[in-house]
Amino acid sequence: METAHIASAKHLISLAFIEDLGDNGDITSLALGEEDAPAHAKIIAKQTGVLCGLDIVPLVFQHFDAHVSIFPQLDDGARISIGECILELDGPAIQILLAERTILNFIGRLSGIATLTRQFVNAVSGTQVKILDTRKTTPGWRLLEKYAVICGGGENHRIGLYDMFLIKENHIEQAGGISAAVQGCRNYMERKNFNSKIEVEAQTLADVQEALELGVDQIMLDNMSLDQMRECVALVHGVIPLEASGNVNLTRVKRIAETGVDYISIGALTHSPPVFDTSLLLNQ
Repeated sequence: METAHIASAKHLISLAFIEDLGDNGDITSLALGEEDAPAHAKIIAKQTGVLCGLDIVPLVFQHFDAHVSIFPQLDDGARISIGECILELDGPAIQILLAERTILNFIGRLSGIATLTRQFVNAVSGTQVKILDTRKTTPGWRLLEKYAVICGGGENHRIGLYDMFLIKENHIEQAGGISAAVQGCRNYMERKNFNSKIEVEAQTLADVQEALELGVDQIMLDNMSLDQMRECVALVHGVIPLEASGNVNLTRVKRIAETGVDYISIGALTHSPPVFDTSLLLNQ
């Protein structure tokens, strides 16, 4: 069965080639190369990090029925060193060059997310905390970007608005309070005959106390100080998982983890990772 991130990638690959090829195709390669001239190529890492996106490469060549053999040297989730070969290709030079930038864009974006995620995971080693992503993803790329978080050692929060109730500040204002919002979600599940977890965003210790008494599934501590987080951990005492969110960076994440929270969600994993630097070298 095709995984969701692969189905998403096929659509994005189609859009990538529409952008890249227009009506005339790769005019430089077509002008300078013989159509069937064979070539060997390597994709090389130009930095150290975590690999993601290898399973996208065959889809790129399948999109235009290219006769290119692919030889991966590593697996998604593997640590990569500077100068290391990620994969090798054999086939017509024109087809390899046509696919080059699309392949490198996917690997660069996804490996960048996996690499940044691993940095956060490593930063909280020795604690019980799990690193979560958010919905701050590139439109159309969400499933791929959340897959990259997994490759980096993180975990996925909800995928979209449909698979978990997350009652945030605006929802609480709309409903008239935390209790009313939670009851509204429970009433909705009863009407629609389904079950889903309910998480509540809390900004104060009193919010946490109210959510705790309501028996929700998880509480998000929004932009709290370290001292406030410690107070919330002591209050909840492991009854409900606590998620810290807001102003999380690599310098601060270990101190947040040491407060005793269970999860730390980080929008930066997907909204601002540096692109992982790679290069395709022909006939080397």
